[in-house]
Amino acid sequence: MFALDATEVCALVLDACKTDVRAFKPGNVSLASSGHGMRAEDFLASAEAAATVIAQPGLTVGERILRAIEATRFVVSFNTNLGIVLLCAPLVHAAVQSSARRELRARLDSVLSGLTVKDAELAYRAIRLAQPGGLGTSARHDVAAPPTVTLREAMREAAGRDRIASQYETVFADVFELGLPAAREFLARWQSREWAAVAVYFRFLSRFPDSLVARKFGDQAAASVTEQARQGAAIIESARDPREALPALEAFDTGLKRRSINPGTTADMTVATLVAMDLQDSLEKI
Repeated sequence: MFALDATEVCALVLDACKTDVRAFKPGNVSLASSGHGMRAEDFLASAEAAATVIAQPGLTVGERILRAIEATRFVVSFNTNLGIVLLCAPLVHAAVQSSARRELRARLDSVLSGLTVKDAELAYRAIRLAQPGGLGTSARHDVAAPPTVTLREAMREAAGRDRIASQYETVFADVFELGLPAAREFLARWQSREWAAVAVYFRFLSRFPDSLVARKFGDQAAASVTEQARQGAAIIESARDPREALPALEAFDTGLKRRSINPGTTADMTVATLVAMDLQDSLEKI
């Protein structure tokens, strides 16, 4: 039976979050570019807080989600990492639980299948505490009401309008089938986790509209951002040295922030990809 040590997993999550903040992803807050009334320091503090508790032994997935968001709210007063926590909690749970399988996605499938109504209750509490922008309401399984279905079933209900929710339905298909191959490809090419993260971000953003952008600004705005991202992806993916793409990335970043557009879901998916890659690599070394 194989399981990763909780301390190691916390460190991996923290490193992925820090890498994400160091990476220059247009529209997002980074060390190189603040925006949306937030600073890189807010995200780094949130990462430290959430990573400290998300992999603690003996917790359920719902408890991991709620404790990570509670810890985050001690250090920041606005939402910096709800999507990251919702994505990383089941990945972390899959890695720290004993299993005869080393393949992370197979372990994750079992975790998602075993989610409960209690997990949904705790996740709803975390969502209400985080107060994400553009959340809106739902006729069924609204987070303001007590859940009557499991967390996975609730996520399935929201999958058509939220890319993070859809990962629960598909066993993180976007992360494992799109993000992870891109992360490994560009990490091997450039030997830089930060630039690999940028490439993953563009791979996601150029393939599907960002859920947060769509909720806050509408489908047309989200589709426009995706079209711009396709142009950016072509530039960065063809670059021998990714720094050659910086002028284009800076122009894209300026334009997005001028309109207050932050492709936050795509950023969260990027972090989840880094976490999944690192957890899988660690499992293979046991």
